[in-house]
Amino acid sequence: MSDKPTIEERENGPLVVKGVTRMRDSSGAEVECKPVMALCRCGASKSKPYCDGSHKDAGFESRGGTPAGRDRLITYQGTDVSVTYNPMLCSHAAQCGKLAKHIFNPAMKPWVQPDNGTVEDVRDVIAACPSGALALADTDPPHLLSDGAEVTIEKNGPYWILDVQSPVPPKGENMSDRKYVLCRCGKSGNKPYCDGSHRDAKWQDD
Repeated sequence: MSDKPTIEERENGPLVVKGVTRMRDSSGAEVECKPVMALCRCGASKSKPYCDGSHKDAGFESRGGTPAGRDRLITYQGTDVSVTYNPMLCSHAAQCGKLAKHIFNPAMKPWVQPDNGTVEDVRDVIAACPSGALALADTDPPHLLSDGAEVTIEKNGPYWILDVQSPVPPKGENMSDRKYVLCRCGKSGNKPYCDGSHRDAKWQDD
């Protein structure tokens, strides 16, 4: 087996992760990693995050539906830094509001106002955005090298993937193939990627 971590999608089945040695839950606690792991993405497994075959009874399909957000790149201009946002990539993890509500606030119009904070504030949010929907304008697609490949399991949300090449080509303008989120509720209209549908469906992972 190659030493390079990989993620493969099985048709109408789980995500098969190979070579990833770091997986964490939403609290930061380590989750057991195996050399090869079949991770649930239908939302029905009773052994989450691992697949137990429930996708067969659930009638899970690898594709289908319409993405919750449009694939378009919106730029929010600032004096010292500007931010881009692609609604189709957003998983609604809300890291932006948690870290810098004075800059990223849906109650404001526009909802992103880079001049309301420092450049460092903006950069911290871009680094924390798991889907890469938010990025710095005039830069390469968002991707921050870590100490190694890792998977983070968001509570009642998707898998956050870092430093593992995406299982299918990027679906969305400015998307990174090494920093992205994968659906695990089975409801996304942009599979295998998350489009935030878990939030609207109030999906629970337990």
